[in-house]
Amino acid sequence: MSGPLTCSVSDLSAMLGPNATAAAEYICGQLGTVNNKFTDAAYAVDNTYLLFSAYLVFSMQIGFAMLCAGSVRAKNTMNIMLTNVLDAAAGGLFYYLFGYAFAFGGSSEGFIGRHNFALRDFPTLTSDYSYFLYQWSFAIAAAGITSGSIAERTQFVAYLIYSSFLTGFVYPVVSHWFWSPFGWASPFRSADDRLFNTGAIDFAGSGVVHMVGGIAGLWGALVEGPRRGRFEKSGRAIALRGHSASLVVLGTFLLWFGWYGFNPGSFTKILVPYETGSSYGQWSGIGRTAVTTTLAGSTAALTTLFGKRLLSGHWNVTDVCNGLLGGFAAITGGCSVVEPWAAIVCGFVAALVLIGCNKLAEIVQYDDPLEAAQLHGGCGAWGLIFVGLFAKEKYLNEVYGETPGRPYGLLMGGGGKLLGAQLVQILVVAGWVSATMGTLFFLLKRLGLLRISEKDEMAGMDMTRHGGFAYMYYDNDDESHRAIQLQRVDPGSPFPRSVTPRV
Repeated sequence: MSGPLTCSVSDLSAMLGPNATAAAEYICGQLGTVNNKFTDAAYAVDNTYLLFSAYLVFSMQIGFAMLCAGSVRAKNTMNIMLTNVLDAAAGGLFYYLFGYAFAFGGSSEGFIGRHNFALRDFPTLTSDYSYFLYQWSFAIAAAGITSGSIAERTQFVAYLIYSSFLTGFVYPVVSHWFWSPFGWASPFRSADDRLFNTGAIDFAGSGVVHMVGGIAGLWGALVEGPRRGRFEKSGRAIALRGHSASLVVLGTFLLWFGWYGFNPGSFTKILVPYETGSSYGQWSGIGRTAVTTTLAGSTAALTTLFGKRLLSGHWNVTDVCNGLLGGFAAITGGCSVVEPWAAIVCGFVAALVLIGCNKLAEIVQYDDPLEAAQLHGGCGAWGLIFVGLFAKEKYLNEVYGETPGRPYGLLMGGGGKLLGAQLVQILVVAGWVSATMGTLFFLLKRLGLLRISEKDEMAGMDMTRHGGFAYMYYDNDDESHRAIQLQRVDPGSPFPRSVTPRV
């Protein structure tokens, strides 16, 4: 709908016969009623679309849980599953109390919001409860990224502290900078008040969500140090493989499904025509965004498959899953403003970035069980650069509002201003998260609240911290289990066999 229907009694009465004024008032009243119904229907359609998108993004928590569980050793399954549940629960409370206000409340000099704490004076003229729910689902996604980086060796209380701090303060401040109309680097500011006349373009959060979660995880893993046995004294890396490739694949597909709410849902409205009276509107942009998301992830998966085959000699499903997610993390920032062919370029480079970051992590003896910092941090940063190179002017004006002379992608002929804004975003996100989360993890370590003991780590956190294993299993790396194997002779056979716990 381009605007409300209008009806003038004086204009209409001049064209009618006897009782013209009464007839005109009646007709205009009926048209006004119809107009109100159309307006109500438009709000209902847009809010239903946003709520459905929020549900899709929240379903990604199932994917995170399955991916994390499959990527750790079986003796830590219950621990990592519990942290995923509490990311959502603690994040819900702290985002309600503080996070949403810091992110989208009226601004204080473009740095941080200061209204709507605990949803006071809510809903507003521009935001309803569906918008809060959608933004909360993004906040807990950032916290879920971090939990994977510090898995298998972190005290439970540290999870609670960092998750609450990240969703209640660190992440909301970043989202205020780039997504709030008041943020200092927001593309929604007035044209003459934007960073480099454009603002940073991060449509669904390559920087706001993925870089924040990835860099927070980077600092957590750096401060803690690698898991026991991850690197030999000589520096050689030892693979501590996750216990279930099936859960990894299941989690990956659930995340893929949820990404269709993460990226296309970030339009927040679907009933917006670009050309009134035609078949072309925001619904077209939403469809294009779903396509670019699919192409980037698919390309990254195939590139990782063949790249890792050349490097290791194996067809590794876990590496392919991580490559796929790396492509999604990269395209998230520019999914709505690039052509489908450009998404293929994005996914191809994202896979190379992930492979390179993993190689660098081995060299410097950095241990991240889910490759979260490399995947979300490294590929997220590439995604922001990608926008500065390939954003299309037409799509930018459709998504962010018509602005004459708006800078767009460097390789699309739009100059270097947008790329400059994207580089600024990378630097400030990395600096802000490092200053806040790095300091927090350092303080937790000094207070003895960060890492579990070596004895507990070797035994597994499920048994030592959570009262028992998630399920019966046999860990090939665990000497204590190997030692309790019993040799017995089968009466019906001359051959001995070994009795071991069932996997």
